[in-house]
Amino acid sequence: MTIEFGVLGGSGLTEMQGLALAEERSVTTPFGDPSAPIQIGELAGRQVAFLARHGAGHSLNPTEVNYRANIFALKSLGVTRVISISACGSLREDFAPGEFVVPDQLYDNTKYRRSTFFEGGLVAHVSVADPFCPQLSRHLADSLERVAGQVHRGGSYLTVEGPRFSTRAESNTFRAWGMSLIGMTTSPEAFLAREAEMCYTVVAHVTDYDVWRTAEESVTAEIVIRLLKRNTDVAKQAVAHLITNLPAERNCHCGQALASALTTPSDQMDPEARQRLSLFVDPYLG
Repeated sequence: MTIEFGVLGGSGLTEMQGLALAEERSVTTPFGDPSAPIQIGELAGRQVAFLARHGAGHSLNPTEVNYRANIFALKSLGVTRVISISACGSLREDFAPGEFVVPDQLYDNTKYRRSTFFEGGLVAHVSVADPFCPQLSRHLADSLERVAGQVHRGGSYLTVEGPRFSTRAESNTFRAWGMSLIGMTTSPEAFLAREAEMCYTVVAHVTDYDVWRTAEESVTAEIVIRLLKRNTDVAKQAVAHLITNLPAERNCHCGQALASALTTPSDQMDPEARQRLSLFVDPYLG
């Protein structure tokens, strides 16, 4: 049976609720090893691959995560839809701690991460004007409403390097830019998923107001962890509902992201790069 869904668990989420585990598979990729062995099982008759983004014991900080290996590993298993679960801070008064957001935009403010598969003699320029799959995001928001009662649809998600939290000057600057949420993992994950022609969406669950809201206690790891368990339990229920009810057909353009993106002529591609990315490019090169 085809493994259609990949779930990337963030802070506080190391297993998938309701997943009838069939096997745990260690996958090696041309970009190194993923964060942890991938748990493969069945949920409501559909095959799901679950990967703990920060490692089984949360041993990887956001910059240490091998995002390329994680996305490539899921792609190699046949995954076409990726659901990310991400704890984040709110940069808006109306996005309160404990609430859920399905963002529709992304701003990458990281500095040290490998954000593309296409390098070393094989270039592609994919479109990420709308970085999250609209179809998958819409159904995710519907599922969150079903289990949580409230969800904010849309908003700009800012990814920072971490692992530290913001200064007040940074937090206020991000608000002035019009950002809605702040987190540490959605970039480059969303961009890599698009290069891999996978649908990608994120359950952003708000744990704090960052540090801009002076009426609130400054964000600390203790404050974040306090809301993690409650939020992740709801997120797991929403993902299970989504997987159970999502139509099998993909009515989006994510699966054709490379159709007009490959820039290097096939006869000029570096042989090693072409071999490394054969999983992605072979459908277009014959």
